[in-house]
This record gives sequence, structure tokens and C-alpha cells, in this order.
Amino acid sequence: MAENDHQEIYEEFRSLVNMTPSELEKWLETEDSRSVGQKSDDGAESVGHHSGRTIIEIKHTKKADLTDRQWAHMQKVVGYIKRHSKQKPKGDITETNWRFSLMNWGHDPLKD
Repeated sequence: MAENDHQEIYEEFRSLVNMTPSELEKWLETEDSRSVGQKSDDGAESVGHHSGRTIIEIKHTKKADLTDRQWAHMQKVVGYIKRHSKQKPKGDITETNWRFSLMNWGHDPLKD
């Protein structure tokens, strides 16, 4: 990935991931967090829940120390949040699986 690609990903990630590491850590402990998302056949942790844990790790890492794996995950997070945000349901979103899924990816749409 080119340096200018990194900068764009970094800025989008920082803009879209609007939950702090402590907010995300608390959220990931909830039943609502664990109840949403695509799970593997063995019923293990959902993709989004695992992503949330990776986001916390990334947020605790200095930009200069980010690994290629972390840069790739940041790009994946940006893409997911952008795509999923476009599917906003009508009405109150407070207690929706749509919001809960986004929160697993570090974005609380009620903070917008």
C-alpha cells in the first residue's frame, strides 16, 4: 500500500470509527453486541465482534507502528461502515441490529 493510500485510510478510519477504545470494550461485553453479525458454522465469535477487538488494538497502536495486517483491517472497517451505513432502516434506530452491527465495527450512528 502506498503512503498516500495509508493517509487516506487513516483519515477515514479516524473519522468513521467514532467510538473510543473504552466505549468499544464496554460495548463488546454486552449481549446485544454478541447477538448480531455473521458467525461461522461452529457458532464462534461473529466477524464484527472480532473486528471490534482488532479496532481496539489498532486504536492503541501508534500510526508509525501499524502493521500491514492492521492497515488492511482499517481499510476493511472503512468499507464496512460506508456500505452498512447506506442500509439505514426507517424509524428509531436505537435498539436495532443495524446499529448494533455498526457498533461492533466501532461506529455508533447515534453519535453522528
